[in-house]
Amino acid sequence: MAVQSDSGGKDDVKTQFVTREGTYRLMTLSEYSRPNRVGYTSGSGSTHVRVSLVTLPPGAAPGSDGPTSEDRICFNHGKELYVYVYKGIKKAADLTKPVDKKMYKGTNPTCHDFNTVTMTPDSVSLVIGFSTGQIQLIDPIKKELSKLYNEERLIDKSRVTCMKWVPGSSNLFIAAHASGQLYVYNEELNCGTTTPQYQLFKHGDGYSIHTCRTKSTRNPLYRWVIGAESCINEFAFSPCGTNLAVVSQDGFLRCFHYDTMELVGRARSYFGGFLCVCWSPDGKYVVVGGEDDLVTVWSFSERRVVARGQGHRSWVSVVAFDPYIVSLGEPATEDTREDKSESAQSYRLGSVSQDTQLCFWDLTEDVLKPAVRARASTHLSPNSNNISSNGIPGTKVHQKCTKNNKIGHKHAELGGNNAAGEPSGAKAAKSKSNNISTLNINVGKAKEEASGSLGVNFTQRLAALSFGERRSDHRRNFSLTKSTDKSSAANTVALRGKSAGAQTNDSCDPVKLIGTPSCPRFDECPVLEPLVCKKIAHERLTALLFRSEYFITACADGCVNTWSRPLRSAPGPTRRDRVDLTD
Repeated sequence: MAVQSDSGGKDDVKTQFVTREGTYRLMTLSEYSRPNRVGYTSGSGSTHVRVSLVTLPPGAAPGSDGPTSEDRICFNHGKELYVYVYKGIKKAADLTKPVDKKMYKGTNPTCHDFNTVTMTPDSVSLVIGFSTGQIQLIDPIKKELSKLYNEERLIDKSRVTCMKWVPGSSNLFIAAHASGQLYVYNEELNCGTTTPQYQLFKHGDGYSIHTCRTKSTRNPLYRWVIGAESCINEFAFSPCGTNLAVVSQDGFLRCFHYDTMELVGRARSYFGGFLCVCWSPDGKYVVVGGEDDLVTVWSFSERRVVARGQGHRSWVSVVAFDPYIVSLGEPATEDTREDKSESAQSYRLGSVSQDTQLCFWDLTEDVLKPAVRARASTHLSPNSNNISSNGIPGTKVHQKCTKNNKIGHKHAELGGNNAAGEPSGAKAAKSKSNNISTLNINVGKAKEEASGSLGVNFTQRLAALSFGERRSDHRRNFSLTKSTDKSSAANTVALRGKSAGAQTNDSCDPVKLIGTPSCPRFDECPVLEPLVCKKIAHERLTALLFRSEYFITACADGCVNTWSRPLRSAPGPTRRDRVDLTD
C-alpha cells in the first residue's frame, strides 16, 4: 500500500489531505485557542491539551444563537481552562464569548469529562482533574456548582491523568492517578478530613481493590491498585459500559469486567509504556498506542494481539476509532468466514503522535481474522513478509457485552445510603467581574509522588529477543538478535483459567510474555502501514475526536483545530453512517 507520509521541515504543515473517500480540509475559522497564545515551551507546564466535547439535548440554552449552539467544547492549556459554544464547520469560532474560563494558581488542569447522563439544555456537569491531585466538579453553564474532592491531597498526591464518568451513572466518576491507582467517587459524598484507611476488597492477577475502613460511607468508594503502582496513563469503558480497559507506564493493557472486578485479558508493549487506549465501536477490539511508537490492535474475544501499526516516528499520544466510517467490502467466502451471517467489515482508526503527524489506518477483516490473513498482503508492511499465515495461537473466548449490564451496581449500594450533603472540602469559587475564577491550592512542602516506571533491566533483556526489521528512518535504531526459543507461546496459561483471587507474577518478568498472544514477536503478527500519514501541527499532538461532519485535533501549544470531512457525494467504498451496534 502506498503511504502518504511527510518528512519535510518544520514548516511543512498540511492543511488538507486526500484519502479514498475524499479530501479532508482544515477549517481555519474554526480554530479555538487561548487568547493571545504564545508558542509552546517545555517549561510552560502544558504537558497535555485535552479536549472534551458534548452535545446538549435540544432546547434554548443561554447564549444560543443558532442551530449549532447545542455543542460545548472544553480544553485546557497550562493553568487555564476554557469552555466555548462549539459551532463546528458552519460558523467561525467566537473567542470573545467563552461560556466559562478559569485560571488556577499552584496547579494545572490535566483532564476533564462531561456528564452526559444528567445534562439538560441549560446545564451540564464537568469534572476536572489537576496536576497536584485535586478534583473539581463545576457546571460551566449555570455556574452554580463547584465542589472539590481530595482538596487536602489526603487520598492521593500525584497527578490526575484521566477522568471519566461511569457509563449510565448520574453521580459516579473515576479518577486515574500517576501513582498507579484508580479511585471511584460519588459526587454526593464527602471525602473526609483524615487520611483514608483501606481494607482489601478483592485481588487478582497483578491488581487489588480496596474500600475505605470507615463507619460511614465516604469517598473514595473504591481504590484500584493496578500493576506495580506505575502511572496509569488512560482508561476507557467499552461501548456497552461492561468492560474497562486500562493502560499504564509498565507497558501493560489490562482489560477488566467492571462489575465483577475481574481481569479478563491483557497485552504487553515491546518496550516503554502504553499511553492511550480506545475501543472499537462494536466493542470487539481494543487499540492502544505508546512509547514503542506503534499502534497495537488487541482482540477482546480472542484475548490476543492481532496486528501492529507502524508509521509514527515518536510516541503515540492518542488513538481513536472513527465510528462514522464503515467500509463494507466483498463478503468473506463461506470457507473462511467464521460467522456466515456477517459480511466483511473494516474499521477506520486515527492516531496522533508527538511527531506532530496524523495517521489514518484501515483495519480490514483479512488482517484481523487469522483464517483469511493470507489475503492481507496488500495491507501489510514490507517488513512483515515473513509473517506466518497461521497467526499466533490464542485462547478464544467469546464474551459479548450485554445491554442490561449493571453499571455501578456495587458502587450504588455502597454509596446510596449517605448521599446527602456536600463534601467537606467543597468550596464555591467566587467569580470575578471578568468571569475568571481562581482556585488557590496550597501544596506546601508536599511534592508530587514519582510515578512507577519500567524496570531498568527490561530494555537490556529485550535486546536478546527478535523485534523484527525496523525502518531505516525510524527515530530509534536497534541491533537485536533473533531468538529461536518460542516455547513460551506453548506454555502460555489462559487468563480465564486462573482463580480470581490468585496472585501471580503478572509483571515481575515482562520479557517472558514476548512470543505469547499477549505480545507476539514483530514477525509473528501483521504489521500495518497507515492509509495516510501527514504532519498537521508544529507542536506535538495531544487530542483527536471524531464527529459525523468533522474531526478535532489539538496540540501542545493550546491550538484546537477542526477538520471538515469529504462531501457525502465523494466516490469510494466507504460511507459515513454510524456503526450499527444492535447485532
